[in-house]
Amino acid sequence: MATPSVTATKGGARVKVQRFGTFLSGMIMPNIGAFIAWGIVTAFFIPTGFTPNGTLNEMVGPMITYLLPLLIAYTGGKMVHGVRGGVVGAAATMGVIVGTDIPMFIGAMLMGPLTAWLMMKLDKIWEGRIKPGFEMLIDNFSAGILAAIMAIIGKLVVGPVVIAFSNGAGNVVQFLVHHGLLPFTSIFIEPAKVLFLNNAVNHGILTPLGTEQALQQGKSILFLLEANPGPGLGLLLAYAIFGKGLAKASAPGAALIQFLGGIHEIYFPYVLMKPVMILATIGGGMTGIFMLVITGSGLRAPAAPGSIFAVYAMTASDSYVGVTLSVVLAATVSFLIGSFILRISPVPAESDNLGEATAKMEAMKGKKSSVASMLAGAATKGPISTVVFACDAGMGSSAMGASVLRNMIKKAGFPEVKVTNSAIANLTDSYDVVVTHQDLAERAAPYTTSAAHFSVDNFMNSPRYAEIVELVKASNGAGAAPATAAAVVPGDDEALAAGSILARESVVLNGTAGTRDAAIDEAGALLLARGAVNAAYVAAMHEREESVSTYMGNFLAIPHGTNEAKGNISSSAVSIIRYPEGIDWNGKPVKFVVGVAGVNNEHLAILSSIARVFTDKDQVARLEAASSVDEVLDIFRKVNA
Repeated sequence: MATPSVTATKGGARVKVQRFGTFLSGMIMPNIGAFIAWGIVTAFFIPTGFTPNGTLNEMVGPMITYLLPLLIAYTGGKMVHGVRGGVVGAAATMGVIVGTDIPMFIGAMLMGPLTAWLMMKLDKIWEGRIKPGFEMLIDNFSAGILAAIMAIIGKLVVGPVVIAFSNGAGNVVQFLVHHGLLPFTSIFIEPAKVLFLNNAVNHGILTPLGTEQALQQGKSILFLLEANPGPGLGLLLAYAIFGKGLAKASAPGAALIQFLGGIHEIYFPYVLMKPVMILATIGGGMTGIFMLVITGSGLRAPAAPGSIFAVYAMTASDSYVGVTLSVVLAATVSFLIGSFILRISPVPAESDNLGEATAKMEAMKGKKSSVASMLAGAATKGPISTVVFACDAGMGSSAMGASVLRNMIKKAGFPEVKVTNSAIANLTDSYDVVVTHQDLAERAAPYTTSAAHFSVDNFMNSPRYAEIVELVKASNGAGAAPATAAAVVPGDDEALAAGSILARESVVLNGTAGTRDAAIDEAGALLLARGAVNAAYVAAMHEREESVSTYMGNFLAIPHGTNEAKGNISSSAVSIIRYPEGIDWNGKPVKFVVGVAGVNNEHLAILSSIARVFTDKDQVARLEAASSVDEVLDIFRKVNA
């Protein structure tokens, strides 16, 4: 399997650190709910809690001793080798758990992935060599034997090493606290956040150490070193008042998302646009930590996401004043420093490069990696054979994107490369390249750790498709002679015939809706009239839209239901509505709305036709000028001729 990576570049080490940090945080993030559950139980039922209860307090110890480390180990193992890796990783972690008297989070982060990796290597040794009928026997006993051996190693070797490390790290933290140096950690934490190591720092390092401290003291200052929303809020308020152009206009909305929603990443582009602004967040971070130190305040459990609501929910009962001062003063200092910088060195409105800064942020996060550097790795990893587009339902937008890229790769001379689409929940780590909408990239990553990931802002005409084609060329060799015409998808004519998936009565030339939601209802009503779906599916179309936009580019949107709503589809159908004056679709102009309901991929042929039409500006112009339903259907038929 081809696994392109960034190597032999000046920033290669940084990228590897980012990927390592992402892997560490990937073990913690899916289990934050369990951490919060433990924090709630602790906050209420321990002897010093809000409502002490001896019976319910008995859950606190087992949850932090066994439940949380085993969840982390299972998650880490699954990221490496699927469910099989998760099982052996969790079993092996019992060795470090029973061999220590501290919460073994770091041990779980070691044992889970390591044991899964060894299992993966062993499986490859006898892959294809087991006689029929003995597969289950070999699989089960090999997993059991390896897990038992690793559990013993965990108890005798890894456990003592982790205890020594934890004691050392704890002593360092105590030294910093006792000498008043803890605020200076912001000098490292704030730049690391902007380099997209925020989750790695918080959940990979501070959360395990903080949880151990909270178990002993009932709270920990470490939970708020990175998660304090104050510094980011102050920075964005400075831009809102003293910024220029797009940065000034967008900052108030970003501040709400950052402070209330806890999405700190939203302020990173504002720092990258003017790097000296990092001084504002460092100053704010140092102030916030200083207030926590002098008031002795802390949280009972991690605040994730870093929303003010999550912060207060996890605040220890004696720390509300200190935490409030920490957040407020951090925001104030960050605002004052940021305002001063913007006043003496403003960003001119005409040279506002927030978009470019956002691109830099995405590149650092790994959403947009350099094709040139990826090609270097691809050349030595083997050919790319599978590409998957992933979205919530795996039915509409991903199918369109797959169709567009499939045609591009075929035209480049690589018809053997399989381009498919899938719901994120159905992904497996068996693909070479994974393409997702930028809002879904984080969800898809844990399922496909071995793949090269590309995220796009729309599935119809993303410039990233050219990067993927170049990657295929580099890893697969010269390829065949490029195709001179678009490939014909079998069954397209039948799919367009009256009474089939796209029927005449499901094409409307002059839609009446004036808003996005009304257009979804109008497209859904046509599907309902066909008897293809029920009312619950139309409701799921709205739910899907609230999750991730189905805007595709080139004046096209394709609303469809969620993956869970597929049971509300009785037959495949597609509706097409034209809005000559256009409607606003999450800030994008849309003139064509295609409602989609698909059973067993029967709708993919028509989506392929639609994709080919809407990637051709001349064909889109013909659709805009069409005066009859027959003319519209004819355009889709002829695109495959």
